[in-house]
Amino acid sequence: MSKAAKKAPTLSVYGADSEIRRALVVVAHPDDVDFGSAGTIATLTGQGVEVSYCLVTSGDAGGDSSTLSNAERAAEREREQRAAAAEVGVRELTFLGYPDGRVQVSLELRHDIARVIRRDQPDLVITQSPERNWRRIFASHPDHMAAGEATLCAVYPDARNPHAFPDLLRVGYQPHRVRQVWLASAPQPTMVVDITDTFSRKMAALGRHVSQVGEREDLEDTVRAWARETAKAAGLGKRRLGEAFRVVHT
Repeated sequence: MSKAAKKAPTLSVYGADSEIRRALVVVAHPDDVDFGSAGTIATLTGQGVEVSYCLVTSGDAGGDSSTLSNAERAAEREREQRAAAAEVGVRELTFLGYPDGRVQVSLELRHDIARVIRRDQPDLVITQSPERNWRRIFASHPDHMAAGEATLCAVYPDARNPHAFPDLLRVGYQPHRVRQVWLASAPQPTMVVDITDTFSRKMAALGRHVSQVGEREDLEDTVRAWARETAKAAGLGKRRLGEAFRVVHT
């Protein structure tokens, strides 16, 4: 095999998709979407896609050194996430209120995510990978994997099945079929979104999470290095930046 063949990129590069009109992002904690996907979200909203967020927890056990109560910390992190969302063009956020650090793939969580899917009717769902990523272990927080698995279960079969969770149907939440799912932090991504032009908005969103990253002087350099590595894997130019996903067609 030639050197050129060995170095050939295996990842596709996202281009505008006119069939994606609405997108829903489901993650475990405030700041998860901004670390993993904020550049992509800014790209989508810039293309006219209506994006909403669903946060499984409010980050009440976030790893900061404050002496706030759990309820106070949750309120602070919800405020930070709303401000971060506004940086990338997102206004609609739902907080499900599950306890931080104790998320499990329960029928209750599947029900609650399916309700949001049926309400928002997204063409695309972006969520966290349910598979452990050994290269970036911090991306594989148990809450992240549980949120991703519960979301996939909610996408298929729960949200589309009229016989799943009949209480949702009784109150008017009609079944909805999500066209595709993008898994962030997946061990084997299949697609990269070029975020070079939206990277500054990603950093602006991350900067809103003062309680979590306010003292990190290395934050932008670290995130930029990740994005460069991702772009390189897709064969993008030397100065390009990317976010990677595993695309699942449903």
